Amino acid sequence: MKKKIQNIALKTLRIEAQTLRGLEVGINDAFGAAVTHIFNNNGRVVITGIGKSALVAQKIVATLNSTGTPSLFMHAADAIHGDLGMILPDDVVICISKSGETPEIKVLLPLLKSLGNTTIGMVANDESFLAHQSDFVIHTPVPKEADPNNLAPTASTTAQMAMGDALAMSLLACRGFTSKDFAQFHPGGSLGKKLYLRVSDIYKNNEQPKILAEATIRPIILEISSKRMGATAVVDSKNQLLGVITDGDLRRMMEQQTDISSITAQQIMTHQPKSVPPVTLAVEAMKIMRESSITQLLVADEDQQYLGMIHLHDLLREGLV
Repeated sequence: MKKKIQNIALKTLRIEAQTLRGLEVGINDAFGAAVTHIFNNNGRVVITGIGKSALVAQKIVATLNSTGTPSLFMHAADAIHGDLGMILPDDVVICISKSGETPEIKVLLPLLKSLGNTTIGMVANDESFLAHQSDFVIHTPVPKEADPNNLAPTASTTAQMAMGDALAMSLLACRGFTSKDFAQFHPGGSLGKKLYLRVSDIYKNNEQPKILAEATIRPIILEISSKRMGATAVVDSKNQLLGVITDGDLRRMMEQQTDISSITAQQIMTHQPKSVPPVTLAVEAMKIMRESSITQLLVADEDQQYLGMIHLHDLLREGLV
């Protein structure tokens, strides 16, 4: 039974992979013309469909919105019962249908044309009503569904989803959409934080442990303990960063020394410690900490003036891991 299940699953994936490879014929001059029209158009992209195609349309709308192309979803059945009112004169309407002969699409398309909107058909059958009536056609050929009865939308929805991604990425490239633009549309969650959260947003909320280079062991221990960062920076009288002492450094020193009363911070500290400027992205700070196997990272300006410290726990708390 397990082997049979595995074979069915593999067959499904192979059929859908073959369908995806076959989509390359749809990346043609007509596809390029459709993308160019959307890019040069002042309106939004409205995407519509029925059944599983409607679900795919919603996903494509979400992808377009998050990559700089204003879009909205309109269910084809609802469109012919009042939702056509959401469409503005400059909007481009993409109709998604495998057959291109869906009754709702057949009713909807003439209405869109009477309103003067540009229509784009994303369709498997390039001889269908939708293909013939659309201003632009994005051909998504589907030899067969993964369903053995060739009925359940499987390979066809995979094809539509992939072609939607191809459309979105093409428009992204046309717009010169950057990671900064992406961050603007994704301010929430760990994804957004990776794109905009900076060290300066974190260290200011922390204690700023520091000790002078000539400080002895007692004030060093008190500074590390009271500031609860697991370390302290070592600075000179002008707040210039000289080094860092961690609680681990203290333990190792005590294991090696019997008389610690006269030991100073300068003798214990790690010279030329890892530090970052405050404008550093938090995700880059995380990378430095991982590569250096450290849990604290000092923050200093371009003149090596000590500003503060961030801890691995800060980055964990922000959901960057």
